[in-house]
Amino acid sequence: DNIWKSDIPPAEALALVRHVSAGQSLVETLALHLLLHGNGYVQILPDAEGEPSELFALRPERVSVELDNNGWPVAYAYRVLDRVTHLWAEDGRGHTAIMHLKAINPLDDHAGLGCIGAASGPVAIHNAATTWNKALLDNAARPSGALVYESGKDGAVLSAEQFARLKAEMEAAFAGAINAGKPMLLEGGLKWQSLSMTPAEMDFVALKASAAREIALAFGVPPMMLGLPGDNTYANYREANKALWRQTILPLMAKILGGIAQGLRPAFPGLELSVDLDKVPELADERTALWERVSGAGFLSDEEKRAMLGLGV
Repeated sequence: DNIWKSDIPPAEALALVRHVSAGQSLVETLALHLLLHGNGYVQILPDAEGEPSELFALRPERVSVELDNNGWPVAYAYRVLDRVTHLWAEDGRGHTAIMHLKAINPLDDHAGLGCIGAASGPVAIHNAATTWNKALLDNAARPSGALVYESGKDGAVLSAEQFARLKAEMEAAFAGAINAGKPMLLEGGLKWQSLSMTPAEMDFVALKASAAREIALAFGVPPMMLGLPGDNTYANYREANKALWRQTILPLMAKILGGIAQGLRPAFPGLELSVDLDKVPELADERTALWERVSGAGFLSDEEKRAMLGLGV
């Protein structure tokens, strides 16, 4: 709540952005919508005088864009079950009523592409590997092997009734994690043949880790921050955390705060919203180095130093 700032007017603008509307935090909700769906819709709710009094983030999966004859968005249809509400993009004064923030989508002019769409393949692989792992645990964490029926010289085989009874007893008494290691009593003619997993079958662990790395990259998160074995050292984690802020969080915040500021400028002329870098602990080293360089530049005036540090004149 305290890492972003506005230039003018700070009290009213920041109160709007920080206000919790219907239980949702605006910036956090928009970040979630942009990452998952690639779209963020903010409805500007006016007061009696028509001035912005509240900002509410609409759920992207419920919104569809309505275009005019030239292909420009003029309204948005908001669907909840069987009810459809049409929201105009601008109010009667020509001011923005619905702010649409979107990620880049090379295949659509009016809808963004979310990270979850870009990572759909790795997500499917990760889910399949998890299902495989769960199945192994349900079966004593290894292939259970095979029961071989030694028929002897007469070549007899198990009847259908005997086969069904044997299968039911195996599932009831020996399958599952709680039955792992339980001794088995075999009747005459039955022999247990253990089976082992091939190296290829054991690759599900590496496959799951690889899919997790691809998912993290799709969301702009350095994979070493996932805590996967073999990826982490303290120095690498610190640099990855800094890269996360510089390459993902700050650009995302710039898109969100810039879009909100643009939509509110008719009511707050000259409004600019940005992240206060001095309040981001992960970037403290960079800010300290910048302060030292600027302070040591004796050829700069105090006003120029303040401008370089983003403090204004």
